[in-house]
Amino acid sequence: MTDTSLLDAAAPIDRFRALLMADPVLQQRLSVIAEQDLFVEAVIAAAAEAGIGLTEVEANASLKSDPLDMWRFSGAPVTSDTAPEGDWLPIAIVPSMGELAVDWAHFAERPLSDSFFEDSLRRARHRPLNRLVRPRTPLQALAAPSGEEPRLPAGFVFHQSRCGSTLVSQMLATDARNVVVSEAPPIDSIVQLVASRTDVPIEPRVALLRMIVGALGRDRLGGGGDYVVKLDSWHTLALPLFRLAFPDTPWVFLYRDPIEILVSHARMAGAQTVPGAMPFEPYGIENAAEMAPDDYAARALGRTAEAVIEHLGLGGGMLVNYTELPEAVEARILPHFGIVPDEQGKAALAAASGRDAKAPLERFARDSDAKQQAANDKLRANAALHMDEPYRRLEELRSAGEK
Repeated sequence: MTDTSLLDAAAPIDRFRALLMADPVLQQRLSVIAEQDLFVEAVIAAAAEAGIGLTEVEANASLKSDPLDMWRFSGAPVTSDTAPEGDWLPIAIVPSMGELAVDWAHFAERPLSDSFFEDSLRRARHRPLNRLVRPRTPLQALAAPSGEEPRLPAGFVFHQSRCGSTLVSQMLATDARNVVVSEAPPIDSIVQLVASRTDVPIEPRVALLRMIVGALGRDRLGGGGDYVVKLDSWHTLALPLFRLAFPDTPWVFLYRDPIEILVSHARMAGAQTVPGAMPFEPYGIENAAEMAPDDYAARALGRTAEAVIEHLGLGGGMLVNYTELPEAVEARILPHFGIVPDEQGKAALAAASGRDAKAPLERFARDSDAKQQAANDKLRANAALHMDEPYRRLEELRSAGEK
């Protein structure tokens, strides 16, 4: 039986899925429909135009809700050997038939304007289009089409955690022409994979990091602006890999008084500071599972800063203290990245600098004094043991770099 006859024998909904994935214009038209009833009507009409008899019952049955995105753990095979064209971004690295694969989601002409990539992805997942079709490709499909080089970021934002990096990324995203990717889980997966597979030669591992960063930086909206990637705090431990993959890309490291960072995590701990919360131990801390959470947090955050100090000599880096924000975005970070905003961009930066990055309806205000007052003796002792010396050294290096 030929491929065509196999397709003819397939269920109507599967025939329509195949038609849809071959037609980026139809994808875009359907992607903006958020209401399921209207989406089903549009799908039935598009199917009829193609000679596919699709019923309302069949269309609705294909739109099962999966709020936890459990499908990615199904081990389902790849659906195509090439990345989907159009407004698609990689959203997860998943196991598939004994290999690693990439899941994609359609972002419906929406910029990545949320504080974190996962927030934008959550919105995308609710779209009926992303419930109807779930493209899955081999890992190598991340490569740019036609042998093109992956898109290079203008800069990377590394940070020690809870020290203003979200404010920085949100300010950069105020220019709608820019693409700002903030803590995207697929980068986590690739960094972990690349760092752990020391049995694989370095060149293909570095190429894989370039591919995932390039794929996430697609200029989907055609704005022609700059591309900036904000990374997770533990990614500082992979700085050598980032420098190998992007030797000419500048980067900044944001850090803050250790007491203030620890108070923030004591109130609401991030996964990177909770022993056992991540699927691997990035910091090389022995007996992590037996440690008190506040002790582990201080050690982990201290090592995040130590990695920057160790690898600052690799070049391209600039240190920024939380106390310099928000002014440092326009005065130091943008020039370091080679980004020159126009008058409209400067006005948008000024407006964003006055907003709380994680609560945009509230005004940005430094909370250093309140956090210092909230610190208890145990927290201060942990900071002194594991974080104070890296902080002191960072301040020395920053001061020397500004001369």
